[in-house]
Amino acid sequence: MGKRLRKLRRKIRIHSEGNNILILSAVVFALFCTALHYGFETKVPFIVFTALLGVAYCIMLNFFRCPIREFEQDTKGVVVAPADGKIVVVEEVEENEYFHDRRLMVSIFMNLFNVHANWIPIDGHVKLVRHHDGNYHMAWLPKASIENERSTIVITSPEGEDILVRQIAGAVARRVVTYLEEGEEYEIDEHLGFIKFGSRVDVYLPLGTEVCVELGQKTTGNETVIAKLNSK
Repeated sequence: MGKRLRKLRRKIRIHSEGNNILILSAVVFALFCTALHYGFETKVPFIVFTALLGVAYCIMLNFFRCPIREFEQDTKGVVVAPADGKIVVVEEVEENEYFHDRRLMVSIFMNLFNVHANWIPIDGHVKLVRHHDGNYHMAWLPKASIENERSTIVITSPEGEDILVRQIAGAVARRVVTYLEEGEEYEIDEHLGFIKFGSRVDVYLPLGTEVCVELGQKTTGNETVIAKLNSK
């Protein structure tokens, strides 16, 4: 399967996941401002509230922005950051949902101001896509990985290495969207999904993988190399 994204120069667009929310919010804000305009004799409250709503709407626009990015390097054995954010975990852990063994986990936390589109971290074949309903603990808490609403995706690289990607909803997030389908082939540069309003993405790698990031480091989705697989 060829690249699904056309070769375009980098630009910013609004993600389709935000269309309904942005339209509804614009209507509600407009009605609210109209009510304020005719409900107060003085125009000071109207100006103040309109300014506050305008700021809130700009934050929402910023949240749903979706930059078009292309990974410019060789993709063989490379694991690219699936999200914008900050590295909050780099450690060996027990993965008990799919692998049931020890794995290297790299976790990226996305705050409200990060791009919340997610990218596919490796070229490969999707073996598993599974959605779990759950709680909404703060995304940086360890229990969020197993108790929050989340999606689990397992991808096999062309060299036969399996990695697991887990999209995790946070305390504010209320919807995890995953676009991938089991049995399909995908490539770096394609979108994996979207998480609405604050969240994190965990990547589980085989032991022996060369990790290329460190705690506290900022990541750029589909650009930052987070690891290199040691395929034989």
